[in-house]
Amino acid sequence: MSNISPRAKIVIGGLLMLIAGVIIPLLMVIHVIQPTFLLIFGSYAASTSGLFLGIIGVAEYVRFPGKDK
Repeated sequence: MSNISPRAKIVIGGLLMLIAGVIIPLLMVIHVIQPTFLLIFGSYAASTSGLFLGIIGVAEYVRFPGKDK
């Protein structure tokens, strides 16, 4: 199916969540989207969990370099 290892998927998912955590507040600041409590909290949660997922994925990638599958 996919040639991407599960650890790389974790890192990519964390990166996408971090990017979403930056883009959403930027769109709120320039008044493209209306800031609501749920949207603000969701962007904060996406940024924080993306950071943790990225750290966990990189730590697994460094800790077990030979086990891709």
